[in-house]
Amino acid sequence: MRIEMLTSILSELNGSSADIEASAIVSSDGLMMASLLPAGMDEDRVGAMSAALLSLGDRTAKELARGALEQVLIKGDRGYILMTHAGEEAVLTVLAKPQAKLGLIFLDVKRAAEAITRIL
Repeated sequence: MRIEMLTSILSELNGSSADIEASAIVSSDGLMMASLLPAGMDEDRVGAMSAALLSLGDRTAKELARGALEQVLIKGDRGYILMTHAGEEAVLTVLAKPQAKLGLIFLDVKRAAEAITRIL
């Protein structure tokens, strides 16, 4: 039941913008909880990298006196990867197209993370 609710949130998030290509909810220890990823993308690898990067981002923000981490954004020539906390136990990872309107995606991701937090 909980997995279906999480997948429903991801489906709504992916449908909120044509610029969002994929999304996943990962536990803070790197295990995949729910995902809507492209075929051929390794869920285990996405989970492990998402948890590790967000953890490193947390530590970096604290060490450099930037306060509490809100998100990690990676920009590549083929698009963006956005990671944010979804409660204490999870990471929300989103893949977006290179020409994505990030302001709208940030808003949609924030709403999805809040919905995930309520479920978890």
